[in-house]
Amino acid sequence: MEEEEDLTGAVRIVSRRLVRPEPVDGAPSSEPEPEQTMHLTPWDLRMITVDYVQKGLLLPKPPAAAAAGVVDRLASSLARALARFYPLAGRLAVTDDNDATGGPGVVVSLRCNGEGAEFVHAEAAEVTVSDIISTPPAGCYYIPSSLVWSLFPLNGMLGTDAVLDGSRPVLAVQVTELADGVFVAMSLNHAVADGTTFWHLFNTWSEMSRGCGCELSTPPPVLERWFVEASPVPIPLPFGKLEDMVRRPVYPPVRECFFHFSAESVRKLKAKANAEMHGSGRRPSLLAHLWRASCRARELAPDRETTYMLLVGCRARVKGIPQEYMGNAVAVAVARSTAGDVVSKGLGRAAWLLNRAVAAFDEASVRDDLASWPRRPRFTYVDPPPRDDGAAAAATIATGSSPRFDVYGNDFGWGRPVAVRSGAGNKMDGKVTVYEGRSGGGSMALEVCVAPNALAKLVADEEFMDAVSATPA
Repeated sequence: MEEEEDLTGAVRIVSRRLVRPEPVDGAPSSEPEPEQTMHLTPWDLRMITVDYVQKGLLLPKPPAAAAAGVVDRLASSLARALARFYPLAGRLAVTDDNDATGGPGVVVSLRCNGEGAEFVHAEAAEVTVSDIISTPPAGCYYIPSSLVWSLFPLNGMLGTDAVLDGSRPVLAVQVTELADGVFVAMSLNHAVADGTTFWHLFNTWSEMSRGCGCELSTPPPVLERWFVEASPVPIPLPFGKLEDMVRRPVYPPVRECFFHFSAESVRKLKAKANAEMHGSGRRPSLLAHLWRASCRARELAPDRETTYMLLVGCRARVKGIPQEYMGNAVAVAVARSTAGDVVSKGLGRAAWLLNRAVAAFDEASVRDDLASWPRRPRFTYVDPPPRDDGAAAAATIATGSSPRFDVYGNDFGWGRPVAVRSGAGNKMDGKVTVYEGRSGGGSMALEVCVAPNALAKLVADEEFMDAVSATPA
């Protein structure tokens, strides 16, 4: 497997500023009354313990006529987008309270005070587009992690850090000018919003940057937080101090790779999975394909339990939550099996296990979970795997994001994105991010993060790589 080129220090920070919401003349603003407090739901609070959501787009170099002042124009259009997403310019805060049992407790809320999002301008004059998306061997686009991660703001920050230090922003952007391109990255506190809101904001920002005024095709967000009827508002957390819920994991070394799958390849996997299960349906066959291959690449013992965790969107599963809801509306589905069964019993069974885990999240179960959460809060922790006899024992895959998110439609005024990449947040062994394919039409891409030796075996796995496209799908 090729070595990662050392580009440490290639990115130079030019300036930092706060970008505050600026409504477009004549356009509706989402700005609430000054200092309005937005209380967080169980969906929000359970994500406060993880890193910020970090995604970024690699864009071509603007033409000479548009290059001058491009950074200022991006900052200006972000300010106009924030007028719609006004709470994301606010700050998280904590207050003392008593929990439901009368014991010590704290309440975490979002103060919609318009203090602003952080906007970082950076330069990497010696870095080229090809440094980020180098020509792949056998269809695997290895990611130069140290370089890509330096293109993102707020690296290493947990959601709780923005509560412990109330001056920290919940949203930050970094625009890095490369030798022959521009990288636009965004980091968003996961306690205030999920991937759907993340890309909703990105889509709105890019459309405004293209020169669109009041008549946007992107709908405005729905800002009011949604609680089940039985939930207290606000929800006290049973901690004497917020630090008691913080974990700062140290992850073992990993490598990342981008795999592209054409629409035809995805259709073939789905047809194979359905044929093996003697039926039809929307089975996550591509993820099942990866699950089986990862068990082989990790050389898991046949009796070893392996777990697949998927973030499941709940906007379409619960009545009363619109698609434009600004906040978190995701749950975690978990599929379990032995590695031997995942590998030996076929693609169809692995896809069926994943489908069954997702299907378990009907409206009744989601509502029950949200109603019970305040009585027994459970937080998301991305812990490194245990170690057996000095060897990594990772047997879990955790998949986030969605191929339904509009990634490649984010044209800021000088061309569609060349590629999408994610930052350092939550990069444990087994983290997988799924995206739409660049060519659309049902094509998909997987950003896979695993131990270096496992990635080398995955790339050498003929059954897995047979479905991978040699060029970006």
